[in-house]
Amino acid sequence: MFNDKINLVSCPRNLSTALMYSFAQRMDTTVIDEPFYGYYLKLTDADHPGKEEILKSMSIELMDILKDISRARETPVLFVKNMAQHLYQIDLSFIRDWLNIIFIRDPMHIIASFSRVIQRPTIFDIGVEEQFKIYGYLVANGKSPLILNSQDLVINPRAILERLCDEMNILFDPKMLSWKAGARKEDGIWAKYWYTSVHRSTGFTQQKTNNPIIPSHLIALCDQAMVYYDQLNKLAIKP
Repeated sequence: MFNDKINLVSCPRNLSTALMYSFAQRMDTTVIDEPFYGYYLKLTDADHPGKEEILKSMSIELMDILKDISRARETPVLFVKNMAQHLYQIDLSFIRDWLNIIFIRDPMHIIASFSRVIQRPTIFDIGVEEQFKIYGYLVANGKSPLILNSQDLVINPRAILERLCDEMNILFDPKMLSWKAGARKEDGIWAKYWYTSVHRSTGFTQQKTNNPIIPSHLIALCDQAMVYYDQLNKLAIKP
């Protein structure tokens, strides 16, 4: 299955930045942080922290973004961290030639975390339905994306990463299991709003609570998202 371009299709408030840091430890891999974020903000007019600063910091036209991705590559393997909703209304034909990982998380945890920053997220904001759509698009085009659940990853990081690398037909590197605390040069300018926890981390660790509290007005959203999550989770890789 090996492809030298890896597309991580995550939902927000997942461990996607931690997984990007993990791949950044590999000497053969260049990582890129959410290159379509500016495009998404411009297209949707979403009210995110630091919006104007983000729009000024990066390309917002599709062809320019793809050129930026190509120019940023410095190693044999390219790992691009994306949010599913950032790929909204984009011609996805280019990802058919990439190795795609759909990185899922229980919607209860997504919503509990996301609502601390965006108080009234929608099904589109949390990306779970968009992940399902992208999965369907790839399958319809004869591709077999990998499904990775972040909860499985934190429970047994080494076994899951070994399995993930095996599925991608690349050698597992033990350096992927840890990194130095603090920011990385690849971080997007939005890191100060979203990456506080991951900047304190040095590896994959479980959350302190397994019973996230969801505001009552978001319970229906969680139920809606669970329909898509459950279908994807059945296909998640295991150790």
